[in-house]
Amino acid sequence: MKKLILISFYLMVTVLSAQKNRPRDMGLEIGLFKTGKWNAITDVKGVTVGHETVIKSDSIRTGVTIIFPHQGNLYQEKVMAAVHVTNGYGKAVGFTQVEELGTIEAPIGLTNTLNTFSVADDILGYMLAVRGHKGTVNPVVGETNDGRLNDIAGRHVQNQHTLSAIRNAKSGPVAEGSIGAGTGTRALGFKGGIGTSSRVLPMEAGGYTVGVLVQTNFGGSLMVNGAPVGRELKKSPFASQIPYDEDEGSCMIVIATDAPLSNRNLKRMAKRVDHAFGRVGAYSSNGSGDYAIIFSTHPANRVTGGTGQFGGPNDMEVTRKDIRNRNMNGLFMATVEATEEAIINSLFMAETVSSRYGTMEALPEKETMKILKKYKALNWNKKLYPWNK
Repeated sequence: MKKLILISFYLMVTVLSAQKNRPRDMGLEIGLFKTGKWNAITDVKGVTVGHETVIKSDSIRTGVTIIFPHQGNLYQEKVMAAVHVTNGYGKAVGFTQVEELGTIEAPIGLTNTLNTFSVADDILGYMLAVRGHKGTVNPVVGETNDGRLNDIAGRHVQNQHTLSAIRNAKSGPVAEGSIGAGTGTRALGFKGGIGTSSRVLPMEAGGYTVGVLVQTNFGGSLMVNGAPVGRELKKSPFASQIPYDEDEGSCMIVIATDAPLSNRNLKRMAKRVDHAFGRVGAYSSNGSGDYAIIFSTHPANRVTGGTGQFGGPNDMEVTRKDIRNRNMNGLFMATVEATEEAIINSLFMAETVSSRYGTMEALPEKETMKILKKYKALNWNKKLYPWNK
């Protein structure tokens, strides 16, 4: 038992402390737009992210990730929002109200499939404790199935884990890989996890920021900046030599922007994640729950007060800002680029994770970089990677 505890502790320290070089630092530049300062969803002002990783014994490899759209009272200052479902094989709490009213009023939670409802309850409890709260609350929680590495039926994400992720939410760099809700996930034949990225539009396109955070756990044949990495590493579905199944699922994608947008145009942006999915080699298998949640932090479009009898404003009409349809193209492209890079980051930053259920190996960095060089998919840093000869 003592040995088991030590192994568990070692695994926890390894997962939490080992943050590798990000792909962009190694010469992998995806897309045309510049990134924000952190190349993370937190480049959108006010957005914060918190993780809680749960690793115990030889069977628990899971966690929870929380995203705050802003630092005020979310119920009293709701953000404009939308959701998009590419393939609906999954558990998504709170989506119908977002679809109906076009707002988000609580921090967003990501976790494993069977903890979706308990995390939603934890967020509900947190929101009800906020001073001055009245009425109902709509928690928004998404999930992926980490049952290949985690005792998912044990539902080991507890209230204290969710509250810890809420308390730990911060701006700045975001930890990626095998952490939080991405602790036990796998993607495209390798260890998946949490990934994030951002894009800043040039001033002539509005100067807006788009940030994306993903929880990857889906199948396909990995493509990196156009290079067929999955095929080259012989890790693709439907091939006889491949040791993993083709039906891995799912992917949660959270998109933030400071652009002033209606929920209609937010939904149009969210739909563009499907292009990013194709770029990384995904095809949304039957068992993959692929969901996008998007919100705008622009203060002019926040919905203040409660709703209906619970203290909502009495104004008959409201005035909000929106971008013309023909000026949405930069935001569409930024969404595709940031989503693609966030997915790639989740793979590069993940560590190998083992449990009693098996082992999911991390993407082999050295071999992958050689493939990217072969297909001219990056700008090489010869000092950092001496095998580039």
